Amino acid sequence: MRRVIIGTAGHIDHGKTRLVEALTGIDCDRWAEEKRRGITIDIGFAHIDEGDLQLGFVDVPGHEKFLHNALAGLGGIRVMLLVIAADEGVMPQTREHLSVCELLDIPAAVVVLTKSDLVSTDRLATAREEATALLASSRFAEAEILAASSRSGEGIAELRERLGAIGNEYALAPDPRRTTRLPIDRAFLVKGRGLVVTGTLAAGAIDDGAELEVSPTGERARVRGIQVHGEERERAEAGERVALQLAGLGLDAVARGRQLIEPHSLSPANRWVARLNLLPDTPKALTGANSMRLYLFSAAVVARVRPLAHPIEPGGSGLAEIRLASPVAAARADRFILRRPSPAATVGGGVILDPLWRPHRATRLARALELLEKDDAEALRLWVEEAGEGGARAQELAARLGFTLEATTEALARLAEPGKVARVHAGPGHEERWMTGSVFRTVEQRAKRVLRQYFAANRMKQSMSRAEAVAAILPGRGAELASAHLRWLEQQKVLEVHGDKVSLPGRGAELTGGESKLAVQILAAYQAAGLKPPAPSEVRAALGAKAQILDGILSHLREQGKIQLLPGGLLIASTAIEGLRTELEQSEAERLTVGEFKERYDLSRKWAIPLLEHLDSIGATRRIGNERQILRRSKP
Repeated sequence: MRRVIIGTAGHIDHGKTRLVEALTGIDCDRWAEEKRRGITIDIGFAHIDEGDLQLGFVDVPGHEKFLHNALAGLGGIRVMLLVIAADEGVMPQTREHLSVCELLDIPAAVVVLTKSDLVSTDRLATAREEATALLASSRFAEAEILAASSRSGEGIAELRERLGAIGNEYALAPDPRRTTRLPIDRAFLVKGRGLVVTGTLAAGAIDDGAELEVSPTGERARVRGIQVHGEERERAEAGERVALQLAGLGLDAVARGRQLIEPHSLSPANRWVARLNLLPDTPKALTGANSMRLYLFSAAVVARVRPLAHPIEPGGSGLAEIRLASPVAAARADRFILRRPSPAATVGGGVILDPLWRPHRATRLARALELLEKDDAEALRLWVEEAGEGGARAQELAARLGFTLEATTEALARLAEPGKVARVHAGPGHEERWMTGSVFRTVEQRAKRVLRQYFAANRMKQSMSRAEAVAAILPGRGAELASAHLRWLEQQKVLEVHGDKVSLPGRGAELTGGESKLAVQILAAYQAAGLKPPAPSEVRAALGAKAQILDGILSHLREQGKIQLLPGGLLIASTAIEGLRTELEQSEAERLTVGEFKERYDLSRKWAIPLLEHLDSIGATRRIGNERQILRRSKP
């Protein structure tokens, strides 16, 4: 069965609730106060089946003081049923509800002149002319205008038939790309059932037994039962009026304005960028930061609205940054309404372009806004580019679009075909990321600059440590993808990676004739000293070398593997280490203590402990309690 949601709109006491009752047989006034006062305070719901089409009605209140409830009910509606009492004609809330429906981009409308049996033919004609004039400047100028009486039943059958026809045309086709979202507009406890929430399923589907997340709190609940207009169901789909029985939550966790979503599918945030439209009767242009009341589905939150490019004139449109007083889960293409708090009035509304907006510098702002105003693919490309060297996770991008992970990954793959983005494998245990070509080019230029500067300052070094290179080339989140970036830089022949070292392709140490001679002397001094090598200061004094030159040559000798660095910063010739290891292997001892080691080689504790730790690290010995077991290499 196909389904469509129809929302009533119009001024107080123009007969919206009675009209819905005449159409469906269901009285939407639920509260005793509504019965007593004769007005609808909260949202009411009803439905009727017309063949294989179910018409669901959301009856919203018309009184100005209850407009916030009307805004909660108007989200997700496909057809506006604009109700105008023939005896009163167009009234203030008629105009405001019409404006709200336009701002929410409701695609279709039917106008009903109610109480037609109470007025003369001339008055009915006048009411029709007023309705025609009201609609003339709106997107609903071609909407059909019918007359009906809820009391006598006149025109009800014709209206039901017309709603069935237009409902068939505008029934919401489920979009498989969209992730599940149920904005909560009511929550209550039912004896014997527990917690129940209701709302119009804005996107996706909900199965009985599913686990859902409450946004923005992150609390989890399990669905224990589903009803659609009182009918028990195993599954609810987008566009349906849904009541869910939930387990695992208290009533205070599911207040109106919150949403039930698939876990981790949306990211609550308090900064958006949007295309904003102001109503023509807005008193003045929108400039600077303005305090507003923002309505998104059933949520209502205080917001600061600031035009981004230029003031937005009454009746005009422009881009704006919206900062919310509290986080709300939203997605690209969501529509919202803005109301001025005092004097209370609807001033405009718009469509969200980026629900996780990150401010840009002036030089990049114009381009970012330009891409966001294009299609979803261009918005994706912008967001991937913004992620920089750290790359963007598909799940993060899905949350901004309001798409499923699968749909977002497919969209990224399509962007990858012409090379606009690239898939990057972060390594075992890490999610894949997406980056743009411009990011790779930026990393390449930075790597060239970092390596050039490093080796200009350290011309005696053949390489720099991998950790040092990553910190300089890939600051921040980029370090998480270091292996992927370094692999790509190797492919571009920007650098070479050798274990924990990074060097320029074909790089060799640059020593002058004098430095080469000094290197031979320094190495000879360390080799001659054996297991009791001198401190660098002693070598410097003995050879009359400058400290900076000596340090550079020592680093050079270490890179060549001729001198090794022991724990504690002590330097020793590699020949001394190899000689020590060979002697231990050839000895008859299987184990020795630190004391025995010191005595055997006449060493102080300052040298004995670092030497033993180094032998442990290269697999020559193994520490067992207070002793070292001597490990012998297998003979070839």
